[in-house]
Amino acid sequence: KVEAKQVLASAPTDKNLCHFRALGCQTTHSNQEVLQNCSLVIFATKPQVLPEVLAEVAPVVTTEHIVVSVAAGISLSSLEELLPPNTRVLRVSPNLPCVVQEGAMVMARGHCAGNDDAQLLQNLLEACGQCIEVPESYVDIHTGLSGSGVAFVCTFSEALAEGAIKMGMPSGLAHRIAAQTLLGTAKMLQQEGKHPAQLRTDVLTPAGTTIHGLHALEQGGLRAATMSAVEAATCRAKELSRK
Repeated sequence: KVEAKQVLASAPTDKNLCHFRALGCQTTHSNQEVLQNCSLVIFATKPQVLPEVLAEVAPVVTTEHIVVSVAAGISLSSLEELLPPNTRVLRVSPNLPCVVQEGAMVMARGHCAGNDDAQLLQNLLEACGQCIEVPESYVDIHTGLSGSGVAFVCTFSEALAEGAIKMGMPSGLAHRIAAQTLLGTAKMLQQEGKHPAQLRTDVLTPAGTTIHGLHALEQGGLRAATMSAVEAATCRAKELSRK
């Protein structure tokens, strides 16, 4: 979406900047320098560090800047309080598959961020996967569904493969096929626009293998356990947001 030379990255130490330099980006140790040279600024710090960083750069933030935070648990209202009045602020919640350009991201905008600001950010982030604008109240739910959901899906993939290993398939092959099964199913859900229940029904045949397997999953409480996992992760995200 942008050339590396158009990116200016700041971090406290050279160690944190090596990756950016290898890509051909400009680097600095001055956060204020980034604000003085860039109109779109992404703050990718740990949540506990962000207030200190915002206080440092606040004197050079203007209404021309678009300020984006990926720090979990820091609300739009908190960001706006820490920055000058009328600052255009947005929040982004990414997930791990962004590293392979298949991320599921949501973004929410503050009071002063306009449609053009949101569209610009969305266009840039879609280089990393899907980015959907949502009300801020959905951000913690996204953490439970998609942030933590990566771990939930990995657990299911592992269990799927281990079932095949139990039945005699070599481990490496079982894990490879399990991962491909998840990938293929996800692509069908996306590309065909079907509800998961429809696709599941397409696989079922009377008295066949799949219905016997689904019965075992229902007996094991997979559906309820998964719903409870998303609920638990979301509740924890909300707890952390209040701290």
